[in-house]
Amino acid sequence: MKYYFTFFIIVLMGSCQMNSSDLEELFDFPKDLNEVSGITYSDDSKILWALQDRGNSNEIYGFKLDGSHEKSLTIANATNRDWEDITTSASGDIYIGDFGNNANERMDLCIYKVEQSELQNNVAYSAYKIEFSYPEQTEFPPSKEERYYDVEGFFEFQEHFYLFTKNRSKNFDGTTFVYQIPNLSGVHKAQLVGTFKTCTNYNRCAVTSVALSPKKDKIPILTQSKLILFQDFKADNFLEGKRRDIDLNHFSQKEGVVFKDQHTILIADERNKRSGGKLYQYRLND
Repeated sequence: MKYYFTFFIIVLMGSCQMNSSDLEELFDFPKDLNEVSGITYSDDSKILWALQDRGNSNEIYGFKLDGSHEKSLTIANATNRDWEDITTSASGDIYIGDFGNNANERMDLCIYKVEQSELQNNVAYSAYKIEFSYPEQTEFPPSKEERYYDVEGFFEFQEHFYLFTKNRSKNFDGTTFVYQIPNLSGVHKAQLVGTFKTCTNYNRCAVTSVALSPKKDKIPILTQSKLILFQDFKADNFLEGKRRDIDLNHFSQKEGVVFKDQHTILIADERNKRSGGKLYQYRLND
């Protein structure tokens, strides 16, 4: 009886954890989109744009929030080396971050600009490419203890991009760098503008995406199980804002985050054999 009671408690606790998620499921991505790695949302068109990472085609995919697939758009003059995130500027242009760098050995990192007018076509062309490197990185790859140069999240603000690194170092300690790059065609040296720590558990605290709120006053940093929210900052001093760690009570390979409106966040995860491949909604409580 004692063992049965213990087993019952364990099952009950597990059931409560599975059912206590703060995420609301909106829809499942099509089965051929198993590796959604970034999302962005246009409030004007009410379309969510998604992309997939390394090993997939040079396409972005448009969806309504009811899950209906609006279109697949090929970016004809861009290569998907490892597309990790997608973001939208204030003018409605889209930017694709080809900066996935798992082994920290790439020397061809870039961002593609796709103008808003191109999104109406069947095939789009990138207006220009922003190439960049990290001045602090001098070896390709660096030692396993210094692999700080992968990125899976960025946004555009005041004609600059802000990239938040994914720490892949041995003995992970949560260190995350914030880099700034001008939104200009050409080759640039990224400028290190900030650093902070998430936590020491890689599976729960490696950065997988970031977003900027419509009022430019909140930044949610996504991991596989939580959001790290910076808010009430001035200008681009993001890390000087008030920090709040939000446990989502939900663990999956989350890869994309964007604002639907000032108080509602959309989150996407990759599909595995048992779960994922969904778009979720999360309501921020001030």
